[in-house]
Amino acid sequence: MDVRIEQSWKEALAPEFGKPYFASLVRFLHGEKASGQTIYPPGGAIFRAFDLTPVSAVKVVILGQDPYHGPGQAMGLSFSVPDGVPAPPSLRNIFREISTDLGIPMSGRPNLESWARQGVLLLNACLTVRAGQPTSHSRIGWQEFTDAVIRYISDHCDGVVFLLWGNFARGKKALIDTSRHTVLEAAHPSPLAGGAFFGCRHFSKTNEVLIREGKTPINWQL
Repeated sequence: MDVRIEQSWKEALAPEFGKPYFASLVRFLHGEKASGQTIYPPGGAIFRAFDLTPVSAVKVVILGQDPYHGPGQAMGLSFSVPDGVPAPPSLRNIFREISTDLGIPMSGRPNLESWARQGVLLLNACLTVRAGQPTSHSRIGWQEFTDAVIRYISDHCDGVVFLLWGNFARGKKALIDTSRHTVLEAAHPSPLAGGAFFGCRHFSKTNEVLIREGKTPINWQL
């Protein structure tokens, strides 16, 4: 199968594309489509995070669990939704923390592509979902694939900041070489976490690490 993905990632992940689990994953998605299921994000956006943040550009990884499962929301970037779509509650809380942490006003614009273009890999652990059914594709092989992505970054990049929010994301810490990278952990920004995300100051802390590594800090303002 010819996977349409940014070239540096295509080369980096070539071993994964040839494994039986990935062929099974592709067959499953074709079966979903053939049976009339609506899958998010649209096919051309499944690998959008990789297209916007090539391997050599990765400075930060923000790990989500699952694409948004409502119409018009998922765009292939964790936590992000397209312009014109209301920011979901978790994203509003992220903006609130940025504003408090950095003392900058946030426009509320929910499209995070500008972060991705600065080197923030907005990676969901699962890259697709069935409409209206959260975590419906959590067992089809995507996590094996994205675990390989995390391990590749850990092994081949230097000084990356991993932001792990919530228990699911924190469970991926074992994949990361913490002698080479910085891992920042916090509660999930979802309102279900009861505000425990607030005060983590991950955005200023990320930029402090990047500056210490001799890298350009992220402009978080939207």
